[in-house]
Amino acid sequence: MNLVHAWLKIPFWQRVAGAFLLGALAGWLLGPAAQTWFGPLGTMYVNLIKMIAIPLVFFAVVSAVGSLAGQRSIAALAVRTFAWFAVTAVIAVAVGLAFGLVLEPGAGLDPAQLQVAEDYRQRQVPGPLDVLVNIVPENPFRALAALGSAKTEGGQNVIVPSNFTILQVIFFAGLAGFALVKLGEKTAGLRGLFDQGRELVIQVTRFVLEATPLGTFGLIAALVGSYGFEQLLPLGKFVVALYAACAFHVVVVYSGLLLAHGLNPLRFFRGAAPAMQVGFVASSSFAALPSALASATHLGVNRDYAGFAVPLGASIKMDGCGAIYPALAAVFIAQFTGLELSAGQYVTIALASVLGSFGTAGVPGTAVIMATVVLSAAGLPLEAIGILYAIDRILDMMRTMTNVTGQVLVPVLVAKETGLLDRDAYDHATSNIGIAEEGTQASR
Repeated sequence: MNLVHAWLKIPFWQRVAGAFLLGALAGWLLGPAAQTWFGPLGTMYVNLIKMIAIPLVFFAVVSAVGSLAGQRSIAALAVRTFAWFAVTAVIAVAVGLAFGLVLEPGAGLDPAQLQVAEDYRQRQVPGPLDVLVNIVPENPFRALAALGSAKTEGGQNVIVPSNFTILQVIFFAGLAGFALVKLGEKTAGLRGLFDQGRELVIQVTRFVLEATPLGTFGLIAALVGSYGFEQLLPLGKFVVALYAACAFHVVVVYSGLLLAHGLNPLRFFRGAAPAMQVGFVASSSFAALPSALASATHLGVNRDYAGFAVPLGASIKMDGCGAIYPALAAVFIAQFTGLELSAGQYVTIALASVLGSFGTAGVPGTAVIMATVVLSAAGLPLEAIGILYAIDRILDMMRTMTNVTGQVLVPVLVAKETGLLDRDAYDHATSNIGIAEEGTQASR
């Protein structure tokens, strides 16, 4: 027990960072064999995340809507949240375009060095009406129960509910929450049951999050061992450009927004670090959702509002995948193919990136879908995306970390504006979000 206690006293982010470094070393030393030896550890961790994700969202949203509806306008909170989603997405597109123009990742590349990834397939882009209709579940119990792994058209394994979107779960849970409010005292016991269910799932989530270092080790070892570094060399400049753009957006833009709200950025990043790490390693906003929700509440965001805003952000708040990457990819492809983009095309890229990120909510392979939307709108060759797809897994790590950071940031900003932020909890947020915590700090 003393050994376990000593392990839990190490800050969560340090445990994850250490596992990341050891995993990278193991993958480098063992090569492809690392996938066989350590890949199952990553798979088990992802399975644990899949186990808790839907129950966490369902109980959190039902409880949140039931509680928030009794004290303030959910519509006003939703509008403000969506507005910040849009504002940060616009800034993210500008960052992607700027880094593409300054660093010129597509200039001077030899086409002979590059080839379209063998497993690349052009994505079928869903229409806006299809996405809207798909939000309403045909069978809510199937939406709740059918979470699992699926393959995209390009062969990527992704974590998905039955219809490829968590929005169905949020929709049904929101209706259930409103119904509880409408029925009032008739369902007081049921409301209490949902509140208790949320507490139960949150505690289970704390247990699961303690497996993050082990899962990190397995995922990174398997990635480095099977992927190697040779594929990065021809497109190394694009990798650097994307990582630099995402880092600028997270460190400079997000810090600026926090300072404008009178909040210390260093304290935010300390509290958000666990969610950022899980997002980077798992390359899935949905997989990082439990840790993002824990980070938001540890940062002082009202638990009921966080239970509504964070799952919503995991579905449609994609600064990395839906804004920076498509914009940067469009500039890269224009430079690589020798095409000169007009002012109108830049505007088209910006609008398509911002609007498309909402329209492709919850679709597997969001980044590739978004790039397809943007390239189609700007009249650029779609087949060129297959070149970048060869290194997509490496790109997806940074894109997803950016997504997840934004999914925690926006609830913090809105909570500060609406009086739903516990400033003392924010100033003393810890990066330790596992079972060492007796409870979330921000239920107030």
